[in-house]
Amino acid sequence: MNPPHGTETLPDLDMLGQLRAGALAGSRRLSLCCGLETFPPEIFTLADTLEILDLSGNALSALPDDLARLHRLRIIFCSNNRFTELPAVLGQCVQLEMIGFRANQIRHVPAAALPPRLRALVLTDNQLTELPAALGRCTQLQKLMLAGNQLHSLPPEMAACTRLELLRIPANRFTALPGWLLALPRLAWLAFAGNPLADAGETAAQAGAPLARIDWASLQPGALLGEGASGVIRLALW
Repeated sequence: MNPPHGTETLPDLDMLGQLRAGALAGSRRLSLCCGLETFPPEIFTLADTLEILDLSGNALSALPDDLARLHRLRIIFCSNNRFTELPAVLGQCVQLEMIGFRANQIRHVPAAALPPRLRALVLTDNQLTELPAALGRCTQLQKLMLAGNQLHSLPPEMAACTRLELLRIPANRFTALPGWLLALPRLAWLAFAGNPLADAGETAAQAGAPLARIDWASLQPGALLGEGASGVIRLALW
């Protein structure tokens, strides 16, 4: 996925200059972090090749109404900007699979903003109080990250998201988990710390999927499997 011309090593200001000079023709990936307040129209010169667009760390609050001209766009990141609403134009980008708008000021997600092929949606650290029922139509959805919002519930229509594998809802306002959630066949990673929930076992029982209590002393930790923002994961024998 690396762009041609060695553009992945250019400083962002140089990248913008290169873009405006037409030197990035044929690029499949573009990253611009240089205090942008408006969407550079020169990006459209890459419409026939651009697949990944990263505009994180700017001062953007809107995307152009004709964003769908980027007809090959699969991934867009606009984290750490000034958006108060997830742009509805995203739903018109028919190839778009991954959307990342972390750490904005988003209070509203229009149903129209959800593209048909959506697989991953990252809205961590925003101001959401609800999500649209239309999220249930995103049947390809695998990853949903919503930590650090003000959500009380998930739309029941999401029971149709049977391909969902990862859901992060820590630091919200959930008092219970919906019964359909733990019945999702592919859900493998669920994080919900920092909510006013009952004990995890009681919460699962209320959701219709009782969890056995396991004494920590009965577990034998093994090899490190991975680590990241969510913690350290190890193999264990019970």
